[in-house]
Amino acid sequence: MSHAYHDLVQAHNALLQKQDAPLYSSLEGLNLPARAAPAADAPVVMIFAPHPDDECIIGALPLRLGREAGFRVVNVAVTQGSNLKRQPERWVEVANACELLGWELQETIPGGLMGVSPKTRSDDSVAWAEKVNVLAALIEQYQPAVCVLPHDNDYHSAHIGTHYLVIDALKRAGHACTVAQSEFWRQMDAPNALIATSNTDTADLIAALACHVEEVRRNPYHLRLPGWMADNVRRGAEVCGGQGAAAPTFSFGTIYKVSRFDGSQLLDNPSKYTLAEGDDIKALLG
Repeated sequence: MSHAYHDLVQAHNALLQKQDAPLYSSLEGLNLPARAAPAADAPVVMIFAPHPDDECIIGALPLRLGREAGFRVVNVAVTQGSNLKRQPERWVEVANACELLGWELQETIPGGLMGVSPKTRSDDSVAWAEKVNVLAALIEQYQPAVCVLPHDNDYHSAHIGTHYLVIDALKRAGHACTVAQSEFWRQMDAPNALIATSNTDTADLIAALACHVEEVRRNPYHLRLPGWMADNVRRGAEVCGGQGAAAPTFSFGTIYKVSRFDGSQLLDNPSKYTLAEGDDIKALLG
C-alpha cells in the first residue's frame, strides 16, 4: 500500500540520515552577524552545562532571554568530559559553540571539574565541598538572575551531580534567583514551562551543536534535535498547558521546570507557562 504518509516518513528519514550536514571545527566563513553587547547592568542568566554540548541542547530559554530581553548569557562548562585527552579539543568546541550563539564561556577550573556525581556528594564530603566552593564563587561573581541546570533525575550521573552541585552552591552563596531545571536524558515528573524557539533560533542551536564535532560524529543528535523539540511541543501541550489543553501551533520547543530559589531552598511554583514566539519571555520570571 502506498499513501502520502510514506512520503512524509521518507522525508523525515532523509533528514535523520543526512550524510552531508556540515560540522564546524572553526567558525571561519560563517559570517556571524554582529551583535550588540549586553548593557553593563544587564541581568545575567547562567547555564550550568554538565558537559560541553549540553549548553546547546538546553539553551532555548537562555537564547531567548539574551536575544529578546537583553540578558547577558554565561555558559559555565562544569566539566569538560571524562576523557582527559579530549578535554582541550572539547574546550575549543564549546568555545566555538558559545561564540556562534553570542554567549560568554566560563571555565570552572582548568580542564573542568571531575567526579561531579551523586556518589562523590555522598562518599567524599571534602572533594564535594571543594567543587561547591568553585561554583559558589562564580555565582557570587556573576550574581545571576536566572540559573539553568539539569533536574535531579536526568539519568546521567554528571547531570544529576551538576543539579546538586548548583543547588548546594546556591545555598553556600545564599543567592536568590529564578531556577530553570532542564531535561534531556530523562523526563521530569512535573515540568511547568514550554518555551518555543523560532526557526532561526532552532537552527542556531543546531549549528552550535554541530560545533561539537567529535560528539555528534559519535551520535548525530544535532540531526535529532528538531525531532526532540517537536516532541517537547506534543508533550508540553498537556504537561505544561494542562490536561486536554489545545496544542500550541509552534513547531519547536524546550521543556523546563521554573521556580524560585530563595537563598536556602527551591520553592514550589504552581504556575504553568507556554510561551510562543513573540510572547514576553520575561513573563517566566514573575
